[in-house]
Amino acid sequence: MRITLHLDTFECIEPSVYAILWLDRDARKWSREGHAVIDLPEWGALALSHAGTRILDAAGDRVCCELSGLDLLTIDGPFEGESGQALWHRDADRVSIAGQWHVQWIDGTDAEPEHGVFADEV
Repeated sequence: MRITLHLDTFECIEPSVYAILWLDRDARKWSREGHAVIDLPEWGALALSHAGTRILDAAGDRVCCELSGLDLLTIDGPFEGESGQALWHRDADRVSIAGQWHVQWIDGTDAEPEHGVFADEV
């Protein structure tokens, strides 16, 4: 299952902060498809739990964002239009910023993507 997720409405001075992420639930990876102001890596790993999803860097060492309530372990979830709270961890020296996540689109097919987007795929 592949999910297009929109992150926005972050509580900061710059009103145009957003990111569009593509989540691959089966591969447990994500890629950044578009963004403004928010500084996320191009891709990374997903840490899944029933309480939410964590967006990690490619090495899986740093949490970039936490998506409260986004349960990618449930067979029948998420659904298009679902939303919840996002927490953007800019860096270790700064306070995290609250925002929102919103599921824009879900591709529930089992087909392999035509082109892989992750740098560790050969």
